[in-house]
Amino acid sequence: MPELGVNIDHVATVRQARRTIEPDPVWAAALAELGGADCITVHLREDRRHIQDRDVYLLKETVTVKLNLEMGASDEIIRIAREVVPAQATLVPEKRQELTTEGGLDVAGNVSRVRSAVAALQEKGIVVSLFIDPDERQVAAAKETGAEAVEIHTGSYAEASPAQSTQRLAEIAAACKAAGEVRLVVHAGHGLTYRNVVPVAAIPGFKEFNIGHSIISRAVFVGLSQAVAEMKRLISI
Repeated sequence: MPELGVNIDHVATVRQARRTIEPDPVWAAALAELGGADCITVHLREDRRHIQDRDVYLLKETVTVKLNLEMGASDEIIRIAREVVPAQATLVPEKRQELTTEGGLDVAGNVSRVRSAVAALQEKGIVVSLFIDPDERQVAAAKETGAEAVEIHTGSYAEASPAQSTQRLAEIAAACKAAGEVRLVVHAGHGLTYRNVVPVAAIPGFKEFNIGHSIISRAVFVGLSQAVAEMKRLISI
């Protein structure tokens, strides 16, 4: 049965809108765990638009499931990751002007740089995953870097029209299969919701789904623990 990673960045987004102390993403992590989350994911961005350094250090001390730190491969963030030592780090592309992560990491075009970042994190015992588009060329490059896992970017499927969704699903399935064949652990995430996750969850080979915005949006109405439990049921169908 695949595991559910809950991204709590947008709890911090609400907090930072007022530059206050609530809602606290550390509390959110505890509630997500009560709902059955297998992993807590946060993205420490260079511009600190939502998650702050304080959050990451406290989550390391309080989260009892896997802590997954999404991060760009900058020297500053790598240094923080090496201090915190989350169970997993997921390397993602990052641009200051984007609203959220747009597309996967171009590992194939930056093998040497990514390999260096992977090695620096693994030196501290951190498992490394690479966030990539559903492209077999990127899967092969990810294997070259020495990373243990990849997270397949599902945004193209999430944004597809009904006429395109079958093709997008096929691309995701092919990338998942290719990653499994080279013994990479395979995760998936981006744009997944209560309405569209089931077809992706039906693809064999995924170990973990990382979902944030949809769960936090649902939590506004039903509470975070219930929202997590509902999503966990869907990925287990």
